[in-house]
Amino acid sequence: MPWDRFKECYFQDPALGFGLDISRIPFPADFIGRMEPRMRKAFADMAALEGGAIANPDEKRQVGHYWLRAPALSPTPAQSAEITSTLAAIRAFAASVHSGAVAGPRGKFTRLLVIGIGGSALGPQFVAHALGRPGGDRLAPSFFDNTDPDGMDGVLASLGGSLAETLVVVISKSGGTAETRNGQLEAAAAFTAAGLDYRRHFVAVTGAGSRLDETALRDGWIARFPMWDWVGGRTSEMCAVGLLPAALQGIDCDALLAGAAAMDERTRRPVVRENPAALLALMWYFATDGRGSRDMVVLPYKDRLLLFSRYLQQLVMESLGKERDLAGAVVNQGIAVYGNKGSTDQHAYVQQLRDGVNNFFVTFIEVLRDRSGPRFEVDPGVTSGDYLQGFLLGTRDALSEKNRWSVTLTLPDVSPRSVGMLIALYERVVGLYASLVGINAYDQPGVEAGKKAAAGVIALKLRIEAALKAAPGRTFTADEIAAAVGGDPELAFKILEHLSANGAAAKTSREPWHRSVYGA
Repeated sequence: MPWDRFKECYFQDPALGFGLDISRIPFPADFIGRMEPRMRKAFADMAALEGGAIANPDEKRQVGHYWLRAPALSPTPAQSAEITSTLAAIRAFAASVHSGAVAGPRGKFTRLLVIGIGGSALGPQFVAHALGRPGGDRLAPSFFDNTDPDGMDGVLASLGGSLAETLVVVISKSGGTAETRNGQLEAAAAFTAAGLDYRRHFVAVTGAGSRLDETALRDGWIARFPMWDWVGGRTSEMCAVGLLPAALQGIDCDALLAGAAAMDERTRRPVVRENPAALLALMWYFATDGRGSRDMVVLPYKDRLLLFSRYLQQLVMESLGKERDLAGAVVNQGIAVYGNKGSTDQHAYVQQLRDGVNNFFVTFIEVLRDRSGPRFEVDPGVTSGDYLQGFLLGTRDALSEKNRWSVTLTLPDVSPRSVGMLIALYERVVGLYASLVGINAYDQPGVEAGKKAAAGVIALKLRIEAALKAAPGRTFTADEIAAAVGGDPELAFKILEHLSANGAAAKTSREPWHRSVYGA
């Protein structure tokens, strides 16, 4: 019976206020036992990781994001000291900004612009949205998280006349990430155009000796905070990448770290039934056949957790989406992640989840506390929060009726402590699952391939522009310009269309379209 299975499968840690229901994944009674040898290896792999082993063999790096909330576990005193001193520096800097001891040329900072991409934006954005207090933040946050000019213009417009009161945090480990560098330059230009010295507004979070570090040092930026090569972008929320913006916003970073540390302690236990991360990793393995055969749909029933699915997309897909396993065999691993929030999706894609293609499992996230203010009844004896829980439980049952699988996480509230727990839980699940399927969760060769390809497109664009300018009065088709500069004609066509749309080239249309000609 369902209640009997629930009692057998439900995990709860009263000290954490955390629950996990795996009863609606139809794994057989002997599944966890059969997976025990693999789980012992996964536990050993995680212990080695935390002990300082070279867990990223491609880059000869340690992977030490767990040390960020437990510096004493760092393999060397120097690493422990760096973590502790950086955290103290973050606290001190945020306090100086809030007090006005560190201020802009026209007074206290009231706004915060964070410039980053990928892990340097998704974690800070998720935490800012989940834990912010609109109208009550110490610094109200905004983000440049792309190299879209129109998007940056929109953010700058939202800052309006507050640019003089805006502190800018630029985040890039290498200092060479194109999207972040572009955002840095665009922001600097906007400050200059407003008659402001951007150097009195900018802070860097970057690797020691990086291009960004050198720029910030040379130009006299307000402050510089470190990123370490043993912290990957998608697991960097608990270092200066995430803690500095959060502290400036006024979020309790100590509680965030404490929540993560508490979940780490629980998920280190080498007993599957006592370890929620191990249980979740096994559910992923069963639900996807250990090879990504089902997608993961993330449905948090809380507006503050709206961005959690985006955060998980990078953490899960960049970590697990790998062509080869550790032995070099082609495996094409990964789990696709998408989601939004409940109950909004009652009116969107839940229809397909129930009645359409059955190629997914759902992660429901339940938050017990409805609001910080007093209860308000929308019907006699019923609140909006009661309806929200009703939609969650009802949707879960409706999916189960059609053999749609799900797990449910229960959190006590959305607070710094519980958000820290949630981040730490999924970091551990990813590591354990990667061990189960035999892949490296901590490299990203596909991302690097995309960056190299983008650099090639920029190089071709510059050659095309130079060729057009060198032949005033002459026009070229895409084929002709590609042949002239030694490029791919399809890429040349796309570049020419972009140039003409932005006034950098003149286009004369002809039929058929591929005979269109372009000139300077």
